Amino acid sequence: MLTNKFFDQDAQELARALLGKVLRHRVDGRWLSAMITETEAYYRNEKASHSSLGFTPKRRAMFMPPGTIYMYYARGGDSLNISVQGEGNAVLIKAARAWFDKISPPENLAIMQQMNPIGKDRRQRSPDRLCSGQTLLCRSLGLKVNDWDQKNFLADRFYIDDLGIVPERIVQTTRLGIPKGRDEHLPYRFIFLGVPHSLG
Repeated sequence: MLTNKFFDQDAQELARALLGKVLRHRVDGRWLSAMITETEAYYRNEKASHSSLGFTPKRRAMFMPPGTIYMYYARGGDSLNISVQGEGNAVLIKAARAWFDKISPPENLAIMQQMNPIGKDRRQRSPDRLCSGQTLLCRSLGLKVNDWDQKNFLADRFYIDDLGIVPERIVQTTRLGIPKGRDEHLPYRFIFLGVPHSLG
């Protein structure tokens, strides 16, 4: 389990360091897991960051110690962020890949698919697409703003695991969905290319 000390680093450094780490959330006694494949760094002194608009109770987590979970509701779903070094700075977990191993066996795929179906007819989403966006990954892992915003990771409920996987190639580019004139040009998005398949 990553400790708060791990999160006490620069936003871009942490955004890179989180690639290949595994999110694990316990739902009804079963661990649902996903490997982080894409992240975005945000700083208080740039216009794309929520914290650049100032402190509010909803943004409190961004001003709390490194390792504090910051969740908000947007784009039709919940999004997961983590506070980092420097008041108001954070990293957004942008995308992940469903991960199966001894902790999260392959049969848990059905649970994740049930939690994150496609459309009103509730078609199954493919494993590769289950966590392919910031709201999709939260839905697939059962992460909710009301449960985790302004909280700390807990070893028996929700944590980030380090399996020792180091990305051989990381692409750095501009962030997605940033309005024009709000520092959309900054290359603060990081993508893990060549993500390994699950061990399960």
